[in-house]
Amino acid sequence: MGQVTIYLDHEIENKMKNAAKSSHLSVSKWVANIIQEKISTEWPEDIVKLAGSWEDDFPPLAEIRSNHATDSPREKL
Repeated sequence: MGQVTIYLDHEIENKMKNAAKSSHLSVSKWVANIIQEKISTEWPEDIVKLAGSWEDDFPPLAEIRSNHATDSPREKL
């Protein structure tokens, strides 16, 4: 397992420690989780489950297009 050294000012360090503590994680694990979130190339499972879930909320395409007026005449270029 690799190790990384970072330098933080005191204010950021304190905020980081408080965030890790409130998450019930070590600072190392908290930072590792943040890095993993930032470099992840996959969508979170909750987001993946949303795909297609809105299909029933929209009218069919034919219904949407039925309300369109005819196009205005085009100018010749």
